Amino acid sequence: MSGREVVVLNVGGVRFVTRAPTLQQFPESRLARMLNNDDREFKLVNGEFFVDRDGTLFSYILDFLRTLQVSLPADFSDYGRLQREAEFYRLYPLADLLGQEHLLRPRQEILEVRFSLQEMQAFFQIFGSCSTTVETLAQQITVFTGQQAGQSWNSLFPSQKPLVPLPLERPSHHDLVVRCGSDYSAGDQFVIRYVSIKPDNRKLINGPNVLGLLLDTLFKDGFRLISTRTVSSEEKVECYSLERMKRPTGLTLTVHQPPGTSGAAGAKRSQAQEGK
Repeated sequence: MSGREVVVLNVGGVRFVTRAPTLQQFPESRLARMLNNDDREFKLVNGEFFVDRDGTLFSYILDFLRTLQVSLPADFSDYGRLQREAEFYRLYPLADLLGQEHLLRPRQEILEVRFSLQEMQAFFQIFGSCSTTVETLAQQITVFTGQQAGQSWNSLFPSQKPLVPLPLERPSHHDLVVRCGSDYSAGDQFVIRYVSIKPDNRKLINGPNVLGLLLDTLFKDGFRLISTRTVSSEEKVECYSLERMKRPTGLTLTVHQPPGTSGAAGAKRSQAQEGK
């Protein structure tokens, strides 16, 4: 079988087609030995190797052999079973990685939006458990300012005069502050602040409108609303709590297999930088 290039496996009734070099990534594994007829667990039937194991979990085994990475879906939960499958095939580097389940599980993100109205201004404070998410949101939000005569709270369109973008207030890596609306300046002049949130190109001054666009943007990014509450009825402060389950950016463990080595002793693990 050593000259076979394309290999067909039937794992528990699920058929897989791959290349022999893929199965030989770890020479001491049972899949590599299978190609040399050195493992009786695998039966050659009508040109296909049959093994009575879990076919669904084998798809992750084969993906690991193809990419040398562990990359599991967000709703995956069978870490123990997959680890046992890796041990059955004697893919010990993979089994070792799966033993670090806490690194592979998706993490819960919490985002809190506090919204308050004060006369003709609206204030937003956004707190996030993941600083990377807050930084991404900060890059989507732009506040513009300018002056206009007779500007009112309910205006829907920005002044025709040039508007100046303002830097966002960032008290820390985990929060940001946004303000919009009108503030009386002098005479009949108003200092105005508009908010724009990408990919929407509108410039909004009305606080409830900005709140609606902000929540809609977060919903599209995978967050869901879990609670609302009034923090202060006197100051009209409302709090919206959202959550999502997301694998941290770059959380993929890679096994580098040096040529001519095999097994756990020859495996070096490296972890990609994880978002804070």
